[in-house]
Amino acid sequence: MTAIRVLLADDQALVRGALAALLNLEPDIEVVAELSRGDEVLDEIRATPVDVALLDVEMPGLDGIAVTELLRDNAPGVRSLIVTTFGRPGFLRRALDAGASGFVVKDTPASELADAVRRVHQGLRVVDPELATESLIEGMNPLSDREREALQFALKGDPVADIAKKMSLSVGTVRNYLSTAAGKTGTSSSHQAAVVARDRGWL
Repeated sequence: MTAIRVLLADDQALVRGALAALLNLEPDIEVVAELSRGDEVLDEIRATPVDVALLDVEMPGLDGIAVTELLRDNAPGVRSLIVTTFGRPGFLRRALDAGASGFVVKDTPASELADAVRRVHQGLRVVDPELATESLIEGMNPLSDREREALQFALKGDPVADIAKKMSLSVGTVRNYLSTAAGKTGTSSSHQAAVVARDRGWL
């Protein structure tokens, strides 16, 4: 029986090592690559045959959701499984929209994680049930792409004038985006809106 070849991408070395050790105990799973950066994943997959990529959400270079999209477009034979500490419904939605086959949290028992790898490899979809429920309750991300972009700059504390330059927009247009985003998040300032959007996994 050919083992399922797994790539692990997580910037926390201890977590990455623990996941690799647990999965390598399974007779039908082999971890063939371990990376700490998202922007190294595609090159590694081009060099090493991989069946399933286990991706953290937050990594240097590229986040796990951006990597998922990259794999969907450039390595469609590789299934993406997001394994993250950040159990936020917004992340789940964005990951599935990007083409992820699964989304589980890091405190998932080892046997369930191995089973998730097998199911994803078989072409099935695996989603943490609690997150799936939360996602249904919370609803869709109400922010437009431009509002999300403006909020990402606002989250860093960039002044409106700087955000306008970076987005090649007028100050008035950026203010409108930030104001609309504040309304959609039920907050009274752009920074508060950015924090709420981040915490819900919308950014």
